[in-house]
Amino acid sequence: MDDITTDPSFSEIRPRLIRLAYRMLGSVADAEDVVQDAYLRWLATDRETIRQPAALLHTIVTRLCLNELKSARRRRETYIGPWLPEPIVDAGELDSIDDITLPLMIALERLSPLERAAFLLHDVFGMGFDEVANTIGREAAACRKLASRAREHIQAARPRFLVTEAHGLEIAAAFFAASRDGDMDRLRLLLADDVIASADGGGRVPASQRPLIGIDEVMARHVQLAQEFNQSPSLLIRYAMIDGLPGFISVEGGRIVQTTALHIEQGKIVAIYITRNPDKVRHLDEHCREVRIKIELN
Repeated sequence: MDDITTDPSFSEIRPRLIRLAYRMLGSVADAEDVVQDAYLRWLATDRETIRQPAALLHTIVTRLCLNELKSARRRRETYIGPWLPEPIVDAGELDSIDDITLPLMIALERLSPLERAAFLLHDVFGMGFDEVANTIGREAAACRKLASRAREHIQAARPRFLVTEAHGLEIAAAFFAASRDGDMDRLRLLLADDVIASADGGGRVPASQRPLIGIDEVMARHVQLAQEFNQSPSLLIRYAMIDGLPGFISVEGGRIVQTTALHIEQGKIVAIYITRNPDKVRHLDEHCREVRIKIELN
């Protein structure tokens, strides 16, 4: 990727292209691969004749993502347990001013590829429908309908009550302490009655193979986890914003790195998203290096 930094016309738009590809695919590695492929195609064009490089690059990346989604959907049909997007932690080139959080990413996964593309390009990245039409190869009127259907399907996933980052991280800290110390009374107070907990292990590491629904199921699981934490303590890496939600990175029994993101409404945790599939947290190794060394030494 070194050549990209010497091509200003590409390097300037690359963060935006990475964001678009990640929003489309839910995978950091796949997003980077798509943008790299787009760059190779960009090099093969007669760039002096291109009047709108950004428009062309958006088109290339979007169409590559649409192709990738065909195979991704087949893979997810056989995915073991809940599927969650790869966690993006705190600042970085994937950050943007959009309000796409982890619940909305999950909602996007339920859309058709064209609905997802039309919604992201128009509602998130601010393209006009004529430009969207050129990008995905559909009429502008059809793109309006695609984006409208997408909006209807994901409306419930948009945050209704915003929580500040500071307050959210305070709740994340309280959740970590209560769940790891076995303080079930305190933990129950943090949870909404209809809380849902989803854990993505991808069949690679232990994880619940279906979402836990309701406070009773979630609490019962944490009673079991408290016993496990007593035998093999959870090690906190740090608190962080994960795909726009407050949470934390930790190392669990068996040296499993995981992220925990909390969807908070009116001071209560309404959803818990745990990602522990090794393939999805590999890019977080830099956050965990010191703790891994301590584990090895002990």
